[in-house]
Amino acid sequence: MQATIYRSTGSWYTAKTTEGEVFQARIKGVLKIDEDITSTNPIAVGDVVEIVREGGDATANNAMITEISKRHNYIVRSSPHKKNQKHIVAANMDQAMLICTVKEPRTSNGFMDRFLVTAAAYHIPVILVFNKKDIYKEKDLDKFAELQALYEDIGYKVLLVSAETTDGIDLLKAEMKDKTTLMSGHSGVGKSSLINRLLPGLDLRTTAVSGWSGKGLHTTTYAEMYDLPDGGKLIDTPGVREFGIVDITKPELSHYFLEMQPYLQECQFNNCLHINEPGCAVKAAVNEGEIDVERYVSYASILESIQEDQY
Repeated sequence: MQATIYRSTGSWYTAKTTEGEVFQARIKGVLKIDEDITSTNPIAVGDVVEIVREGGDATANNAMITEISKRHNYIVRSSPHKKNQKHIVAANMDQAMLICTVKEPRTSNGFMDRFLVTAAAYHIPVILVFNKKDIYKEKDLDKFAELQALYEDIGYKVLLVSAETTDGIDLLKAEMKDKTTLMSGHSGVGKSSLINRLLPGLDLRTTAVSGWSGKGLHTTTYAEMYDLPDGGKLIDTPGVREFGIVDITKPELSHYFLEMQPYLQECQFNNCLHINEPGCAVKAAVNEGEIDVERYVSYASILESIQEDQY
């Protein structure tokens, strides 16, 4: 039977078949050996797998995962337990939404940019969703307008919503209809409140631990997928602070800043890192106002954080 992984705790998985049957599944032992897996988790939420019902009882809901289908994309972060290894957060998504806030708490540009870089590296389109519109004063709305102009100019879609008043929720639903959307955001931005608006009757705090076989849910570590009422799927992820910049080398980084791409071939040196090198077209574009200064500062900060031994 073909099924999609909806939840993972590391050893057990919730798998839902195309007919809507739900199984608690585990990996066939030989699968771990045969598969060429370089991450700490061989299977992630969103993976399409083949399963076989365990035992002779046709009503049993335990199954064995016998095969993993090829992913069309995935997104990784550094493993929370093994910092030098990667952990696949989710697979096979159409887009990602990063939930941000202008205040209470303020989401920094650098924070957003790290997420955008990771998503760009794995070919995942991103929508920036600013929540808490209901508490924004005029100066906050002005700040949002600045950020909206900056990121829309680069090519990202930017939305303003309120989980509290439901303002903009219909826009969110329209963007997510019939798509698989990964949703993330750091603590306090109201991600769970937005998800509860999108999934009426869902209480993440209680459903995260009910009806699950296996110990140790690690709700801050593992992603979980939900079916949206109007079509499509939502993947709720751990906080963005868990997303480390992994598998990206220093020379590659500028390729994932979309506005830098047109200038990369114009630099004097092919291996230009756009910091101290002469004849750098990216730095010239920053000086001429064609690339936003804060975005360049984010680039330099991320570049510095990438370990030299990665390439």
